[in-house]
Amino acid sequence: MSAAEFARKLRAREKAVGYWVVLDNPIGTERIARLGYDYVAVDAQHGLLGYSGLLNAMMAIDAGGRSVGLTRVEANDPAAIGRALDAGAGGVIVPLVDSAEDARAAVAATRYPPRGRRSYGPMRSGLRIGPRPAEADESTVLLAMIETPQGLANVREICATEGVDGVYVGPSDLCLAVGGAFPGDPAVADEFEQAVADIQQAAGEAGVAAGIHTPDGATAARRLEQGYTFASVACDLVHLERAAGEHLEAVQR
Repeated sequence: MSAAEFARKLRAREKAVGYWVVLDNPIGTERIARLGYDYVAVDAQHGLLGYSGLLNAMMAIDAGGRSVGLTRVEANDPAAIGRALDAGAGGVIVPLVDSAEDARAAVAATRYPPRGRRSYGPMRSGLRIGPRPAEADESTVLLAMIETPQGLANVREICATEGVDGVYVGPSDLCLAVGGAFPGDPAVADEFEQAVADIQQAAGEAGVAAGIHTPDGATAARRLEQGYTFASVACDLVHLERAAGEHLEAVQR
């Protein structure tokens, strides 16, 4: 799937499933990208990789040939967003979007003038996305994370911001945002589920995609059944540890 095809799919609010990568492991990322996920998201915010790791991951995803590479950037910053896109990301997930103003700034960083303020220098992305600015703009998706009390309060305005292709729920921070003492706190389970439903509804009313991070495929399927447009599954580090632990338990039994 090309970046342009993925952008069309997302904007049409067709269902999509992705995988989450936090390790600087391009060979592993390439193998994951061959499995058939619609996208593979590389975490430059909390992931254990630097810019060279991000660049290698984008090349590995392209080599896999079946998924589009996305990047969760470290901040709502034009430089961070531009570097991720120049590395070949088909879109960015921007954390800590609290308001429509934040959303407009993120959109501007992903679009070339006159629509935005992205600086032209697609050293790698120009090989496959664009390279004409208008074509690149149409092929690049912008997803705003809803994960703070302010973002939750302003979710309808964020979803209605021109150029926002979708919103993305960060469950850990969203749980804290609704009063949880820790991610997954059962004491706020009802409040958390209501927030998840409110975000999906706001996105639907605005006609944009709604995405969410999930711990496993079963949860991803449940969220899609609930009306979410796309869902990311777990991450490579968690699955590596889990698989190793399961094999050790099998031997010890």
